Amino acid sequence: MTIARTDTAQSETGTGEEIALEGLAGAMIIAFFAASIAAVVRFAPAGFAASLTEPQKTPFLGGGAPDTHAWQRYHVRYYPMTLLFIAFEMEMMFMYPWAVVFVEEGGKAMMEMGMFLAILSVGIVYGWREGIFRWQ
Repeated sequence: MTIARTDTAQSETGTGEEIALEGLAGAMIIAFFAASIAAVVRFAPAGFAASLTEPQKTPFLGGGAPDTHAWQRYHVRYYPMTLLFIAFEMEMMFMYPWAVVFVEEGGKAMMEMGMFLAILSVGIVYGWREGIFRWQ
């Protein structure tokens, strides 16, 4: 007994013209939203800034205009220490599930953790050499 196969691929997906029209409609919708967003970004600040008077532009509660930019206060020496903290944090996040797997896997899991700690220790030695642990 043979079952006749019908070609349902074309009837399920539609013809090429239908797919092209759907793609064109989608592109037109995306272009419309992009143009709307561009218009809002372009024209909204101009209308808002023109409506402010000079007293409204001054800082609130008697504060003066800042002399320096806010990011100039933060020194770059905190970033290497933060990266080192993240390295230790990732180590702990990896060790907790590893302890469960170690019971099942044994020596293979021990080798994987050894490689992980070796790579982490290279980063710590590099940081030590660069002087991350010295505070000035």
